[in-house]
Amino acid sequence: MNKTAQRAAGALFAIVATGALAQTAPDPWPGLVVDIFQNRAIADADGVITLDAPARAEDAAIVPVTMRFSNHSQIKVATLVIDQNPMPMAAAFTLGDKSGVGFIETRVRVNSYSNVHAVAETSDGKLRADAKFVKASGGCSAPAVKDQDEAVANIGKMKYREFKSADASKREAQIMIRHPNASGMQMDPVSRAYLPAHFIDSVEVFQGDAPIFKMEGGISLSEDPAFRFTYAPNGAKTIRVEAHDNKGGVYKGEWPIGEAS
Repeated sequence: MNKTAQRAAGALFAIVATGALAQTAPDPWPGLVVDIFQNRAIADADGVITLDAPARAEDAAIVPVTMRFSNHSQIKVATLVIDQNPMPMAAAFTLGDKSGVGFIETRVRVNSYSNVHAVAETSDGKLRADAKFVKASGGCSAPAVKDQDEAVANIGKMKYREFKSADASKREAQIMIRHPNASGMQMDPVSRAYLPAHFIDSVEVFQGDAPIFKMEGGISLSEDPAFRFTYAPNGAKTIRVEAHDNKGGVYKGEWPIGEAS
C-alpha cells in the first residue's frame, strides 16, 4: 500500500473510530436526573413546556435559548440543563404564583455537542421535559468578548427594555446585566493564567412587590446575562431587579413600567 493510500486508510479509521466512540459514549442525562431532580420521573413535554434552540450555534459562548410555557399549565419551576457542560444546570427559574410568565429567553454557553433539556415542574409536583440537540463546542472556555478592565468597571449595570407583546393580556420585557460571568475555564491572554470563576448566581425580578421569577444559575450563562420574558400585569408601576454573584456582589435596578395602570 502506497503512502497516499495509507493516509487515506488512516483517516477513514479515525473517522470510524470517532463515530464508534460517539455511539458508545455514556449518556449523562440519567445521572443528571438523579443529581438535579433526585431521580424523579420525567414525562414528555406534551406541550407544557417547549424549548427553542439552534441546531448549530453561530457562537458557542452566546447560544440563544427560549423556554415557552403553556397557558393552561401551572408551572412552578423551569430548569435549563446543558447535558455535556461542566456545570450542566444552566439556570432554574422559579415563577411567581400569579406571574403568568409565557416564555423566558436567555443566552448560554455550550461546551460540546450536547442535548439541552428544559424541565418544567408543575403545581401537582410532576416533571415534564423537552429537549433539543445543539452542535457547538468550546463555549465555556471561549475568551471573554469584552476587555476585562471595562467589564469590571461596568459590572452590575443594568438595562430594561419593553416590547409590544403578541399576547394582549401580557407585557413583554427584557433585563440585561453587565457582568463578565467568568466560567473559571477562560485564560487571560496576557498572563496566561485562568480567570477565576465570577458569575451571576441569582436574579430576582418583581413587578411592584410581586415576584415574576427568581433565577438561580451558574457558569453556563453567557457573559452579560440577559432575560427576555412575558408576564401578566398586576397594575404595578415599576419593575424591580436584584441580582447576586458568587463573590458577594449585589446589583439592583428599578424602572417605571410603560403605560402602567
